[in-house]
Amino acid sequence: MKFDLIHTDSNSKARAGVLTTGHGEIMTPIFMPVGTVGSVKGVQIPHLKNDIKAQIILGNTYHLYLRPGLDTLEKAGGLHKFNAWDRPILTDSGGFQVFSLKDIRKMSEEGVEFRSHIDGSKHFFSPERVMDIERSIGADIIMAFDECTPGTADYDYARKSMERTHRWLDRCIGRLKETEPKYGYEQQLFPIVQGCVYPDLRRQSAEFIASKEAAGNAIGGLAVGEPAEKMYEMIEVVNEILPTDKPRYLMGVGTPANILEAIERGVDMFDCVMPTRNGRNAMLFTKHGIMNMRNEKWKYDFSPIEEDGASFVDTLYSKAYLRHLFIAQELLALEIASIHNLAFYVWLTQEARKHILADDYAAWKKNMLQEVTRRL
Repeated sequence: MKFDLIHTDSNSKARAGVLTTGHGEIMTPIFMPVGTVGSVKGVQIPHLKNDIKAQIILGNTYHLYLRPGLDTLEKAGGLHKFNAWDRPILTDSGGFQVFSLKDIRKMSEEGVEFRSHIDGSKHFFSPERVMDIERSIGADIIMAFDECTPGTADYDYARKSMERTHRWLDRCIGRLKETEPKYGYEQQLFPIVQGCVYPDLRRQSAEFIASKEAAGNAIGGLAVGEPAEKMYEMIEVVNEILPTDKPRYLMGVGTPANILEAIERGVDMFDCVMPTRNGRNAMLFTKHGIMNMRNEKWKYDFSPIEEDGASFVDTLYSKAYLRHLFIAQELLALEIASIHNLAFYVWLTQEARKHILADDYAAWKKNMLQEVTRRL
């Protein structure tokens, strides 16, 4: 795996690069659709490839470990073969999911004991076990096992949590050195910067993570309850320290505005469930604003969903038809909205890339921010 930084915008810290993996190249900045259980909800692989133009998707260690399970994934030859996706995959370590099971998990220095949300069965994740699971899933990029600190955590808790994440990272690295990829291609670990909303902790964590000289680095523990401006401040603090010649991944973020702001601050990779989750609830993100497709105003609007949209569904179907599908609770509504929103998110990051290369990102972003935050 290698990352080539192609250009940095002269009026901001926005970057364009190419990340090369065993399953192909990724043009950054990039948005990565979330395929938690091995599928992006409501979207088939051909649509992901040809219509949405996704270059990389995510899987989740916690969910894939529970279902379909490691035996199935290993017998299939890994997640790429299991779900017929032959481009890069990143796996989240499951840390966020495990720690969100607040009432049915116990945490210790060794790891986390938790009960399955499916059947209540008991399981244990240690840093070493998570690395073994991610090896079996077969992602190109595997995330370190960390503790995702709530955005409202006090300083003492945030510090102890960060320090534990650092100790766990050393164990993750040690385990990967002892093992080999299972399917004949390279797997690279991305460590995760924590530290909540405290600048000194974020600096300390970024310095520790940078010292590991990993193939890429992630920023975690943001968009978990803190104000957006505090999130942007933490990104700036961290990106002053993380190496410029490695990709930077902001985990679980966010709105189109969040993505544009983070790109301006030097972030390269993004994921979020918002495009599909909000799409299933009739919210469409477009180049000219946000639409609630259940609104009465679209009832007789037979114009395309988006005249200059990023996906084939935008010109194929009308606003009135999509509204009808939502009101009638037709499953097709969820599919159309998911395809549209994902295509828009991927388009937004690739359009940002064009303007970074043209060296006018800051000016373009200012205008685009006004458009994508408007309510239609």
